[in-house]
Amino acid sequence: MRQFQHIGVVGGGAWGTALAQVAARADGDTRRVTLWAREPEVVEAVNASRENRMFLPGVALGANIAATSSLEEVAGADALLMVTPAQHMRATCAGIARTLRPGTPVLICAKGVEQGTMKLLTDVLAETLPEAEAAVLSGPSFAGEVARGLPTAVTLACADRELGRALVDAIGLPTFRPYYSSDLIGAEIGGAVKNVLAIACGIVEGRKFGASARAALTTRGFAEMTRLGLALGARAETLAGLSGLGDLILTCNSPQSRNMSLGIALGEGRSLDEILGSRNSVSEGAFSATAVVALAAKYGIEMPISEAVAAIVTAKINVDEAIASLLTRPFKSED
Repeated sequence: MRQFQHIGVVGGGAWGTALAQVAARADGDTRRVTLWAREPEVVEAVNASRENRMFLPGVALGANIAATSSLEEVAGADALLMVTPAQHMRATCAGIARTLRPGTPVLICAKGVEQGTMKLLTDVLAETLPEAEAAVLSGPSFAGEVARGLPTAVTLACADRELGRALVDAIGLPTFRPYYSSDLIGAEIGGAVKNVLAIACGIVEGRKFGASARAALTTRGFAEMTRLGLALGARAETLAGLSGLGDLILTCNSPQSRNMSLGIALGEGRSLDEILGSRNSVSEGAFSATAVVALAAKYGIEMPISEAVAAIVTAKINVDEAIASLLTRPFKSED
């Protein structure tokens, strides 16, 4: 069984910081954890006061976590957790490529589809860090709850079963339970599509359409996720598991979700620029929506809810027009 005495976390936002806390706890506080952050104030605060005041205030971080602004330093770890936003993944991986040791496991913890190329993040990783061993971590999880040690279960997908099991053991805790899967595509598609659908559910909440409407949208959204996932080669059981349906349920039912809260604000009449300008964290669904829809079109997959969200965030139609387009669609069979 492989040992990971030094784990690097690339991305100093709330989720990256929470995963650094998990990695630090999982080895009885004896493991070295290096957290890379772009923001100098995050690096300074973590090292000086054991707290990420910008993105995860109020959580006391383990003494074995050290923050850095050097990608070269974090790239020397035994395994990397990539938590940088999806649309910055390519550039960040390119910055690591010069110093990453061949065969280093790289666990993708971001959720999204790359704009322009319509590529999954494992494809981006294969192009930028071809000698890395890829894995995916995805599932229903809020950073604050994970960092505070509240019970959470996620999917850890890796084509190499032995490596996947070693990564599960490396970061697993009684309160942070990774379930192994060999289906990387399924784990990725679930995480990417649920972010888009959470925006739609937020709009339903912002417009006060009620719980029945939200349940209907979540269910039909899951059908969209499933159609796309199966077309790309994902397994149905993965899409119905933690990284698919589980994550969808969480993010479509709680304003703690950055994507759902963005949708709520859109439904209440605020503009996208106003909403995004007031935040210091990334709502991945707003940036992945167009890529998800373009990827679906490439495979001839119909995703009307996702298409409506993509049209809203690119200002092609307004919220009222999007709602009308969905409610006036022809009646169809569930068979």
